[in-house]
Order: sequence, then structure tokens, then C-alpha cells
Amino acid sequence: MSDTENNDFKGFDEDDAVAFIRADIPENISDQYSDDEILFVIDSIWDYYENRGLTSLDDIDIEEDLLDVDDLTDYVKKCIAREKELFMDPKDVEFIVKAELNYEKSLEELL
Repeated sequence: MSDTENNDFKGFDEDDAVAFIRADIPENISDQYSDDEILFVIDSIWDYYENRGLTSLDDIDIEEDLLDVDDLTDYVKKCIAREKELFMDPKDVEFIVKAELNYEKSLEELL
């Protein structure tokens, strides 16, 4: 995801997202993954949003209702599985996805 794409979501910052995620997941999981691996999860989440038409900020409440977290998590796991050099425990991915969603909610609370 490019910086301009990040700016489409008011206040979204990849560095802040990574820091938030690291603080939101268990330390033993956080210690296992690099920032780049966490960013891959973030990028996969945003790819999911784009593929499902969930990137409009005008209908953010409706889009939240349409979001299937299990489907999103499965999508991210499949993206990781396609990457030959990326190894992430599927259970850890669930924690990271939920933490990223918590980061998004924290941004909404600031609006």
C-alpha cells in the first residue's frame, strides 16, 4: 500500500499501525515478526477491502456491517500462503488482523 493510499483513510499511518498492532498483540507473537511481515498483513487487509468494494469513506458504518472478519482473516492467510518466503502461524495472523481492525476503530473514534 502506498502512502497516498494510506492517506485515503483519514489518519491511517503504516508506522502507527505497526506500533499499535505490536502493542495490541501478545508480546511472544510480536517478537516473532518483522515490521515488513506485519505490513504484509496490513496490505493484504487493504487488498481485501479493495476487492470487496469496502474502501469508500462515505459509507464507513455500512461497510463495517458488511465486513466478515472470518472471511477477511481467511483471505489474509491465503495471501501469506502464496508467499514462498513468508512464514506466519495462522493463529498469529488472527491476532494481527484483529489488532489492525482495532487500530482502524481507534482512528474512527478520533473523527
